[in-house]
Amino acid sequence: MDSRRGTGNPPAMGWHYRKSLRKGPFRLNLSRKGVGHSVGGRGARYTRSADGRRYMTFRIPGTGISWRRPLNRRR
Repeated sequence: MDSRRGTGNPPAMGWHYRKSLRKGPFRLNLSRKGVGHSVGGRGARYTRSADGRRYMTFRIPGTGISWRRPLNRRR
């Protein structure tokens, strides 16, 4: 056993919950942390997460390529 790894026990896996309800371009995201929402289509989407973070996501449909930009909060 390698002493740098500690006891050798794997880390405990946590439970996660996520559910998404869709109606047209709107999406309601339910998670353990709370409720978030997003709006947009296949190429671009604005998201507000359950903890208040905001993002713009741009995707190239069918490729798996996407780019997500965090939006700064106003103070």
